[in-house]
Amino acid sequence: MAIIRFGISIEDVLLKRFDTLIKKKGYANRSEAIRDLIRDSLVSEELESETVETVGTITIVYSHDTRELTDTLTDMQHDYYNSIVSSMHIHIDEHNCLEVIVVRGKSSEIKAIADRLIGTKGVKHGKLSLTTTGKHLK
Repeated sequence: MAIIRFGISIEDVLLKRFDTLIKKKGYANRSEAIRDLIRDSLVSEELESETVETVGTITIVYSHDTRELTDTLTDMQHDYYNSIVSSMHIHIDEHNCLEVIVVRGKSSEIKAIADRLIGTKGVKHGKLSLTTTGKHLK
């Protein structure tokens, strides 16, 4: 794999803001920060395909006091055992729970699973975070 140097033109104000950002995030240099921005754009583009293999997490917050909700969520996860790699259950306080579910599969299938779990009556908040498997990134 060859490393290619190229130049870019950028306004000084924008460059100063970028330098502040990369320093804050701990990048060693501009090149690594720009490589990450390019990778992020490529991943975003790849995730638009419904058939791309993805990995990610579905995070949900809910009250375990909601009648039968825990059983409903567990049953749903069993319905998708082929796509759910693992899950972690955390007791936030005496009433609320956080569940992080690690998933893998085609993006359309994972989005459907997330929508179903997050949309379940009694779930207070949920979030899907997807990325690619990294097979096509260098």
